[in-house]
Amino acid sequence: MDNSGNCKTIVWFRRDLRIEDNPALAAAARDGSVFAVFIWCPKEEQQFYPGRVSRWWLKQSLIHLGQSLRSLGAHLVFMKAQNTISALIECITAIGATKVVYNQLYDPVSLVRDHNIKQKLGELGVPVQTYNADLLYEPWEVYNGEGYAFTTFNAYWDKCLKMQKNPIIHLPPCRLVQATGLVEDFAIEKLGLEDESEKPSNALLGRGWSPGWINANEALTTFVENHLLDYANNRLKVTGNSTSILSPYIHFGEISVRKVFHSVIMKQILWAKEQNHNGEKSVACFLRSIGFREYSRYICFNFPFTHERSLLSNLKFFPWQTNQAHFKSWRQGRTGYPLVDAGMRELWATGWLHNKIRVITASFLVKCLLLPWQWGMKYFWDTLLDADLESDILGWQYISGSLPDGHELHRLDNPEVQGFKFDPEGEYVRQWLPELARMPTEWIHHPWNAPTLVLQAAGVELGLNYPKPIIDIELARDNLTSAILLMNEKESASKQQDNCNGTNEVVFDNCDPENPPIPKVLLKKEKAPCPSTSSNDQKVPSMHKDAPLPNNNNNKKRSKPSEGQEPDEYNLQDCKTESEFSKTDDDLCSTAVSSSANKKQATGTSSLGSPFLILK
Repeated sequence: MDNSGNCKTIVWFRRDLRIEDNPALAAAARDGSVFAVFIWCPKEEQQFYPGRVSRWWLKQSLIHLGQSLRSLGAHLVFMKAQNTISALIECITAIGATKVVYNQLYDPVSLVRDHNIKQKLGELGVPVQTYNADLLYEPWEVYNGEGYAFTTFNAYWDKCLKMQKNPIIHLPPCRLVQATGLVEDFAIEKLGLEDESEKPSNALLGRGWSPGWINANEALTTFVENHLLDYANNRLKVTGNSTSILSPYIHFGEISVRKVFHSVIMKQILWAKEQNHNGEKSVACFLRSIGFREYSRYICFNFPFTHERSLLSNLKFFPWQTNQAHFKSWRQGRTGYPLVDAGMRELWATGWLHNKIRVITASFLVKCLLLPWQWGMKYFWDTLLDADLESDILGWQYISGSLPDGHELHRLDNPEVQGFKFDPEGEYVRQWLPELARMPTEWIHHPWNAPTLVLQAAGVELGLNYPKPIIDIELARDNLTSAILLMNEKESASKQQDNCNGTNEVVFDNCDPENPPIPKVLLKKEKAPCPSTSSNDQKVPSMHKDAPLPNNNNNKKRSKPSEGQEPDEYNLQDCKTESEFSKTDDDLCSTAVSSSANKKQATGTSSLGSPFLILK
């Protein structure tokens, strides 16, 4: 590293849109002049092109960041490019850059892109430094006693808490020196983050949300001082201000997890001295939600196939019902189950859902309709204001029984029962289903059982202004049981066929749905360094059998829905069920040692909690 103060450093902003506790920006400011750039490359987003509300937040946050950098003496350059590497090389050439710095990301798309960029710039002799601005601990820093990656949340988070260290929070730079050089600087309106047709709907978002890193700090202060104390008691209420509302700020890096963690720990110390048990319980619950977010990155980094396939191998033969009509009814909130429908209509209208409603709607899709979890994951990605790929993956895998400590595959929760449990007065349902606004509380969560006179008095005509249930719950339960039995039969037949063909090197009973193998990922070992000058650089998963990272063969960018497009036009061209993935894909993992060596797994008890509860 050149400490002479003559460095010309390119700071590549991505999802780290803040000047406080931004290690890449802090390092560049110390070493010399700074060239701050945001590169918008829709083609590289592939099927994970952000949805309308997510792009609106990104645009507002970039405006806020640009104003902050300008006040410090630097200019945030906006570039729109076909590929990121060519844009970076253009910047390097224009200013005579001596270094490129950026903060690390851990989703499958970014892992591939960042690795290729680091290699290419290394070949050109341009040093690259990367930093951890997104996590408490890097994915390769946490491992079990044998040096392998954890595959259950409790074991992982217990280890993290024992590794607690004082967080290093970087103060905002007092001033920045702008590196000189000319590149094509797009006006933010020219990036295409917001279509003209989307602006009327997006204007409504500004009434309830204030993106930007300064607003993120205010949101954290408000939560810690006013709501954290009762978080444990209020977090499951589906109405009112019951959660932190920090997830979109954290996703876009407008506030660091280190700062959130540190702020909460300070309260924990205070309440422990005061013997405030309610406060201590709330802190433990909230820290666990931080842990879920950390774990989502941990899983995606060490098992980069999980955006397409389950962590467990149990769903490979599951007979998903690819029923487009059922998927349309679920998206439009017309399943006939009021709590599910209210949630899906809120999602479409606002881009937001309470944690518990996310779980309930997701469970209905997977367990009641037997639709592929990947469909639900992609729809949430397209519609959520705080859409976060890693958290999305963890939540949907949890719901679909794909994690050792998630929901059991056979578990099916009745949405009627869930309604009376989490919306006992029917306030939430009445808010989002005006056609049921006059239904008595006694019948609000199961209007199909209401007497005819009650329906008439409430103005409800089942099958006309509100649908009848799309499926009977007991029938759904029977269908799920039959699907699991068929899955087990197919898996058993496949294993027998493989054994007859001599394709299995190790033969053991792998048909037990409670004991499917997970690839073992070795973390505690030396890895060849990437072209870089930083000892804190991001590791890159080395793939089993020299296979490419997942997602390389799925590069087609999904077309984005236009403003006003009805949910029934939703594009599923990039969604696959697990049975559609090739045998080569089955072998992909991070530093996998053996897919059959890790036979010892959890027995299916749901100790994970709810990974959708990630700092919402």
